[in-house]
Amino acid sequence: MSLGDALAIAMAGLRVNQATMSLVSSNVANAETPGYVRKTVNQSAVNAGETGTSVKVVGVDRQLDDYILAQLRTETSGGAYASLRSDFLKQLQGLFGDPNSTGTLEDSYNGLTTALQALATSPDSTSARIAVLNAAQAISSNLNSTSNGIQTLRAGCETGIADAVTTANNLMQQIANINTHIQANPLGGTSTDAATSAMLDQRDQAINQLSQLMDIRVVTNGANQVTVFTGSGVQLVGMEAATLSFNAQGTVSPTTVWNPNTAISDLGSIRVGYANGSSSDLTSSLKSGKLAAYVELRDKTLVQAQTQLDQFAASLSSALSDKTTVGTAVTSGTQAGFSLDLSSMKTGNTVNISYTDTLTGAQHTVTVVRVDDPSVLPLPQNATADPNDYAVGIDFSGLSGSVVSQLNAALNSRNLQFSGTAPNITVLNNAGFSTITAASVTTTETSLTGGTASVPLFNDNGAAYTGAINGYGSQMTGFAQRISVNADLIKDNSRLVVYSTSPLTAAGDTTRPDFLVKQLNTSKYLYSAKTGIGSDAAPYKGTLLSYLQQFVSQQGSNAAAAKQLSDGQNVVLNTLQQKFSTSSGVNMDEEMAHLLSLQNAYAANARVMSTINQMYQSLMQAI
Repeated sequence: MSLGDALAIAMAGLRVNQATMSLVSSNVANAETPGYVRKTVNQSAVNAGETGTSVKVVGVDRQLDDYILAQLRTETSGGAYASLRSDFLKQLQGLFGDPNSTGTLEDSYNGLTTALQALATSPDSTSARIAVLNAAQAISSNLNSTSNGIQTLRAGCETGIADAVTTANNLMQQIANINTHIQANPLGGTSTDAATSAMLDQRDQAINQLSQLMDIRVVTNGANQVTVFTGSGVQLVGMEAATLSFNAQGTVSPTTVWNPNTAISDLGSIRVGYANGSSSDLTSSLKSGKLAAYVELRDKTLVQAQTQLDQFAASLSSALSDKTTVGTAVTSGTQAGFSLDLSSMKTGNTVNISYTDTLTGAQHTVTVVRVDDPSVLPLPQNATADPNDYAVGIDFSGLSGSVVSQLNAALNSRNLQFSGTAPNITVLNNAGFSTITAASVTTTETSLTGGTASVPLFNDNGAAYTGAINGYGSQMTGFAQRISVNADLIKDNSRLVVYSTSPLTAAGDTTRPDFLVKQLNTSKYLYSAKTGIGSDAAPYKGTLLSYLQQFVSQQGSNAAAAKQLSDGQNVVLNTLQQKFSTSSGVNMDEEMAHLLSLQNAYAANARVMSTINQMYQSLMQAI
């Protein structure tokens, strides 16, 4: 080896040492910088002649564990989803309150039953009547405020989605910009220079932040450029960034619902658009991250909570105001059945028929629902909560023909025959094929002195609650937000006892108070499976109080489960972050040890150069 070769090798060693020391210095300086990944020099041996080998810097390597990073992003998305759900469900539970506390729905309900029991004991007491109305106002106000709180949470989700979409667009643009500015290593491989490595750190930070908003999958090519997809495979970022859009709505109410058809949707949709003008809907395809949590809360979780309240308000109102009138038994030749008076039926009221199939002995029930909007026909079978009845909607507006002809067309196949002219009709069996065992009409009492114990204690913004179904939906939707105490009762509280003026109800009559107490304390009702209590095949049946306790308990359990899931997710996330930090972060002890090694190598290379310099001097002196 010549002295020139030796000198070149030593100088190359010094250059590599200098570059490595620069990276060590950078590692130490950024030890606490979020997102910083430890850097090392990628060096390679070079043939320096027949008898020597030199060294050169090929590039800068980031000490990154791609597998842990991918796991970390997945769990970051899951953690953000779980944390957001836990936060909202905690707020939702706060709206329903602790069952053992005052001011809750259960407390208000118990206050109403207690006041009615006191009225049944002292029906002629003015103070007892006032107490009933005050208790009724307390529970209606509680329902109103809880419903308003749920809609405020839904509106918060709508705002949260809008903010998250804006943040996601900024992050995706950052990722695309870095993709376009990355310089490929002319020597090949994934090594880069120091400036590019810093950009890769920034890009990873942006991707990690994006993973908090949605479930993503990242693919990296040989030039260190990435393509980001959603978990369902929709591309978000390549060399260009897609654009997310969200058409946030100004007002959120119980009747505003999301629909994939944006033309009829009442709530905003998340769409991804591309430079070529194409777009697709992401609203229902996101499975994790904050965006998925916001959508699930807005369109499912909080909607179900509102339905639970609405069902309770509807059942409470109907339990006190509905009355059932049994039909009069009649015969016509070999046929037998009942005559029914439909004059008091209002939209949403029902005709109830029970019959036996003579050939099989099977028992059947039919529920005929009055409908004044033919656009909603035919009604679905879950229009009633009873899974065993056959639900039929009949148009009473006259647009679909006479009531009797509609009934015959709908129920003749079930061996039921109708005759007469509404409102007075007769339902008869098909002799030899069916036997009608019962028929009745359930109507909503709107008069305070209609001669029955039923009383419209609650109203729907001043109108009667009848359970009407029309083209805008069910009257039950949002009823908890609108329920109020009947203003006529507030004007004349004696009507809480006086149920007839001709003949006049006797002083001290407890018929109406006793009826109201019975309806609230012991009568049982079916509740829609849409409430999340029970199922379509086996709906929950119980008293109003037991149903109230069921859904309040469910909300508490949901909040506790969400908190437990969030805590567990945080444990997993923290563990992965520690693993990532261990594999990719800066360890000060290792860097200091490395620095000492570099110092020794630098000194050795410098000593070689000094020795060569002396040898050159000796050689020159000899010449």
